Amino acid sequence: MTTSPDDLAAAAAARDFARALGVKWQSQLAGEIIGLYLIGSLAHGGFSRRYSDIDVALVTERGLDQAAFNGLCAQALALSGELGAKVSVFFTDRSFTSGRFPPLDRADYLDHAVPLMERERIAPARPSLDEIRGYLVGAPFTNWIHSAETFAASETLAPQDRKSYLRTMLYPARFVASFMTGAMMSNDAAVARLQEFCPPDLDASLIQRALAYRHAAADPDELFPARTLLPGQVAALERFVIQTVADWR
Repeated sequence: MTTSPDDLAAAAAARDFARALGVKWQSQLAGEIIGLYLIGSLAHGGFSRRYSDIDVALVTERGLDQAAFNGLCAQALALSGELGAKVSVFFTDRSFTSGRFPPLDRADYLDHAVPLMERERIAPARPSLDEIRGYLVGAPFTNWIHSAETFAASETLAPQDRKSYLRTMLYPARFVASFMTGAMMSNDAAVARLQEFCPPDLDASLIQRALAYRHAAADPDELFPARTLLPGQVAALERFVIQTVADWR
């Protein structure tokens, strides 16, 4: 994949924003921060100026309560309404036992984290493939099915739903790649992996079309008629999960 100059510039601006935000968070948390890191597309590549979040991992001594977390989010929005709205915070304590840090994002942290500030590198145990698979077939899979069914039954694509629609179209590639490898990877890498293992009856060409809209930072409205194919994508992934788990055991 060739990253566009606009995406490269947006990624640089997002990194600068995250660094500035880290300074504010460090002041607010008064010595609690052990490390603040970029993860997600800002760490492993594929950042989209329109469709990517600014994913950050925050490791603190004692974790965060809801009030502290809300305060961090408020600071992000105060620093920039546009970029602050894109911030997604994964946070935990020194022992990685509390907060919001799912297994797949823990693997991303171990493999790709880019430090913004760090006084000690904490390395949690790597999630096993079984642990990541168990996580993936839980809430992430259920939420994707609900999103796919909702879009399939919709008559129009609202402007505020364009990002969610494109993510719903791309998710099967991300799911399959992580389910097979236990790793987090970019949309481009995940779609490329479909050449290696694509579940039977999963429409890879549909996913590639969605990726093209993401590359162009374009409205996916012309792709909306393909929403009727989403139930077939759901069925294909359900069969893939059942068969893979049966083979694994």
